[in-house]
Amino acid sequence: QVQLVESGGGLVQAGGSLRLSCAASGRTFRTYAMGWFRQAPGKEREFVATINWSSGNTYYADSVKGRFTISRDNAKNTVYLQMNSLKPEDTAVYYCAAEQSPRLRVGVYEYDYWGQGTQVTVSS
Repeated sequence: QVQLVESGGGLVQAGGSLRLSCAASGRTFRTYAMGWFRQAPGKEREFVATINWSSGNTYYADSVKGRFTISRDNAKNTVYLQMNSLKPEDTAVYYCAAEQSPRLRVGVYEYDYWGQGTQVTVSS
């Protein structure tokens, strides 16, 4: 059974940085696409970034391109989201997701497995 556990959220001032981690277990993830999504209060869950575990190819939402970096550590079975130059509008619960797919996935409904989420709050 796939388990995804996020950590690393918190409160940070605008312009600051955070690194989120997603510890994955239960499968061999080399054939998976991994994604980060976020959901702000009263808004729909939205795509942030995705990575192909095997190739390392990545894709980002325009709103975070150049500020956020997704990466993975094969030995630790962990996916990271490095977030720099944070803005108040980045405030949300951030979710890690996994889907067995050779292609990058950007849609919420394209992922079968989800973590419980971690809160990121950026103060102005």
